[in-house]
Amino acid sequence: MATKQINPFLKSALEFGPVLAFFAAYLLLKDNTYVIGGREYQGFVVVTAGFIPLMLLCTGILWKLTGHLSAMQVVTAVLIVVFGGLSVWLNDERFFKMKPTLIYLLFGFALLAGILRGESYLRKVMEGLMPLQEEGWMILTKRICAFFFGLAVLNEIVWRTMSTESWVYFKTFGLTAAVFVFFMTQSGLFKRYALDADKE
Repeated sequence: MATKQINPFLKSALEFGPVLAFFAAYLLLKDNTYVIGGREYQGFVVVTAGFIPLMLLCTGILWKLTGHLSAMQVVTAVLIVVFGGLSVWLNDERFFKMKPTLIYLLFGFALLAGILRGESYLRKVMEGLMPLQEEGWMILTKRICAFFFGLAVLNEIVWRTMSTESWVYFKTFGLTAAVFVFFMTQSGLFKRYALDADKE
């Protein structure tokens, strides 16, 4: 099914809205304790329980409107359900904090497998967005692969050594900023290896 174009503001709201809602809800409920079914839950776990269905709802709406979900969106949704569910079920926030690590490791190893085969799996999912020469795709794939592994290590360091509140700020803004800065630093590669439209 071909991907349908939708309003970019609506697309951004569906993709980033749940994360911002999680952040706002955490700030409101972080210091509270709730007794549910005779069991005490900290605010972080309660917010996580609300985040899971909200994220799935927004992902479902995005799929309905566009007719397409990227591999990362699908894997992210699955891991949110699994690790978010474990955090709620076991009343242990650590599982949800591990989720970004698993996401970055999965895609890092997927790209690494392609690199070892002499292929750029990144090209298969992003070629329409960034038309590059083959050499450019391989260089970019290697850089993003290393970047993913770096983010996985960074997430582990942050959640294991810092407070929950610090991790929430890091997850909401730090990781997003890191991705933005990374792609900004690749502008030279995009210019150098861009396909000549007149020759193609």
